[in-house]
Amino acid sequence: MRGVPAYETRAYMSTTMPDTITVTMLYFAMFREHIGAPSEQLVIPAGTTAGEIFDTVSKRYPALAPMKASTLVMVNEAYADADQLLRDGDEIALIPPVSGGDSRFICTEDVLDPRLVEAMVVSDDAGALVTFVGSVRNHARGRSVTSLEYEAYPPAATKMLSQVGTEVQEQWPGVRIAIAHRFGHLYPGDASVVIACSSVHRDEAYAASAWAISRIKEIVPIWKKEHYEDGSAWIGSEHAYQIETGRIVED
Repeated sequence: MRGVPAYETRAYMSTTMPDTITVTMLYFAMFREHIGAPSEQLVIPAGTTAGEIFDTVSKRYPALAPMKASTLVMVNEAYADADQLLRDGDEIALIPPVSGGDSRFICTEDVLDPRLVEAMVVSDDAGALVTFVGSVRNHARGRSVTSLEYEAYPPAATKMLSQVGTEVQEQWPGVRIAIAHRFGHLYPGDASVVIACSSVHRDEAYAASAWAISRIKEIVPIWKKEHYEDGSAWIGSEHAYQIETGRIVED
């Protein structure tokens, strides 16, 4: 039998490899409620990985985006690594935070969208929605800041953000709160933290938001390095910096 020349093999493969594949998505709990269906079929580009499928879905359903950091992916009933290639006919389940986790508290490298954080706390019975956005400023300690580097221990940071939320609700039981904190390399004007608080009346939401940002600086394991035109420096504890600048009175 005559062998097939290499150029013929390449030509044959290029005409038969599909550009897209079809997968079945499964949704549970809050994902199912956001999407309005327990499953659907999606046509996605061939070569999509398990680590990319959440972004594909969240482009269709933007309210899911803040939950990325706490979502796991299963392919054909097994947890998948981020680089696992998806194949035609795969069954993919997005696994939301299980009992004991809370998707309203997020530590992520992704760009923060205040509207998405707000969406996690709005309700028909809330007459007030207060949103605090902390952003990178272009100066600190009398020096020009070109960028900031936030380093985090994400699992612990997420847990401590959740603790801040619990403490808020203990002090202001009628307040619903969501917090997203970013880590990675940020530039002046970039949002580093978003806190959204909703309540029946505005006073509680204002108070809870102001208290939450101070508490975050005290207990959440996120560290900051400032970059200047002529060098850089780790700042260390943000809480210590707030005391240093007189924003917080030391006990």
